[in-house]
Amino acid sequence: MDETAGASGECVVDSDEKRKSETVTSYRDLVVWQKSMRLVADVYRLTPTFPDSERFGLTSQLQRAAVSIPSNIAEGQGRLATKEFRQFLGIARGSLKELETQLLISIDLGYAEATEVDECLGLADEVGRMLNGLIKALERRLNQ
Repeated sequence: MDETAGASGECVVDSDEKRKSETVTSYRDLVVWQKSMRLVADVYRLTPTFPDSERFGLTSQLQRAAVSIPSNIAEGQGRLATKEFRQFLGIARGSLKELETQLLISIDLGYAEATEVDECLGLADEVGRMLNGLIKALERRLNQ
């Protein structure tokens, strides 16, 4: 599924069956926000197995980066200007890349199994593609 923003503020969701348009009245209506919330939950389920010595290190950084993604999507969608929304989506994308890097570090340090992290990385990749699509749609709107 791919999500883009239409010119009148609607959210266009692509599916294999058909394209449908739904009016976005809240950030909660954005599929990218919903999936990023699931990513947060997955990260929080992963980190309790990390060593106690990482509570204020990698564990905290992973959780903060994960939480930052849906938070910035929500804050940006709540702004009045499309340009601001686009800016906050860029911040969310940066936090996503930070999260991906930290997940790979957790494997390298032996804090998590690759099989556990792969699920998070797969969802992160999906969120990243959705963010990129939404950013491009907003850039098209700004350039009209």
